[in-house]
Amino acid sequence: MARNSDTAPDPRQTPPREFDPAAVKYFRGDVFPPNSQVERDISGLVLRRGAMTQAQISRAINRPQQTVSRLLSRLVERGMLRPGERVSSGKRGQLSVKIEIVPDYAYSFGISILWEALAVTLMNFGGEVLGSRQRAMATMSHDSVVAELRRMIGELKADCSLDADRIFAAGAGIPGTFMRETGKVNTPLILEEWANINLEEALADDLELPVWVENDGNAAAIGESLFGVGRRAADFIYLYIDTGIGGGVIHDGRLVRGAFGNAGEIGQLLPPQIYPHPNLKLLRELVCREGIEVDSVSELIGKFEPDWPGVDDWIARSRDSLSLIASAGAALLDPAAIVIGGRIPQALVRKVIPHIEIYDQRRRSFERPLPPIVAAEAGGESVSVGAAALPFSKYAFR
Repeated sequence: MARNSDTAPDPRQTPPREFDPAAVKYFRGDVFPPNSQVERDISGLVLRRGAMTQAQISRAINRPQQTVSRLLSRLVERGMLRPGERVSSGKRGQLSVKIEIVPDYAYSFGISILWEALAVTLMNFGGEVLGSRQRAMATMSHDSVVAELRRMIGELKADCSLDADRIFAAGAGIPGTFMRETGKVNTPLILEEWANINLEEALADDLELPVWVENDGNAAAIGESLFGVGRRAADFIYLYIDTGIGGGVIHDGRLVRGAFGNAGEIGQLLPPQIYPHPNLKLLRELVCREGIEVDSVSELIGKFEPDWPGVDDWIARSRDSLSLIASAGAALLDPAAIVIGGRIPQALVRKVIPHIEIYDQRRRSFERPLPPIVAAEAGGESVSVGAAALPFSKYAFR
């Protein structure tokens, strides 16, 4: 993969690399043949928009209908897509067939390795979450995490009676920054045993599945692109709020990774000791100070009430930081939306959004177009949902 290269990437080389099954350990190429970019364009389009006719697909991807017909036949033969209902073509006596995703073509597990908890999500090929598990963890050591992941994955397999041959892969989201020289992740200190190792190879061996690893904020942004705000906005900035704050940038429906794989490190916009980081660690400290007993961020999320004492103090302390981040993102990238998500409770997102300001210097009394600030919509545990979508986005959807 590109981030494992020892040489700096060419910034002009923007097209995504073709899927290479030989580069992914445990990949079942006999069951899941790789797809071309155009085939991924088609399947990704049908995933986001729902069932479509051949003519609609042809117009959307700007390809001749003859070409689209040939590609659709191939995708239907593989079992990824299938003919659906017949609808009027607009011409008297003629009907068109809508093409739709086959949800049980493949299944993916999404893994979220957090500061003090784990989450696993099972997703089908249509993006439907079939089940999930969350566990608070006393220690995030390698052995304890792997044992719990195996247990949760085993439970989900049994509950959903999965066909083992249709289990495609797993994706994993973890906090940290990628190091270009090694392709490894510089994790927070609490995840010390996960730092400076090849996470994809290690987890693939631990779980005996192909595994793709992504920064937690990027994983959540990918999930939002496929199953949330991204269904109507091809360009947005995702603010991922958890124990820390990070994020991801989606442009033209694709994750922007940057030269070193670390685009979207939103927390780095805040000068230390000047702007407080608007994260859930700070929120826990403030509500505990007011007498609310929560022993961890996970417990805070599970019990959260928007009228707790200390919540308004968190909003007051976070307002300027979030306004600075939103304003910088709007000025630099001109996105269609700024999305607030992560593990932050939706009730808190709704309460804080009216306090966030995107700075604008008016000229001639005109306002420049500014992106709306909205709550994430993908649902579920955002990192594990996005991580479950990650293998599909690499292989089948663009």
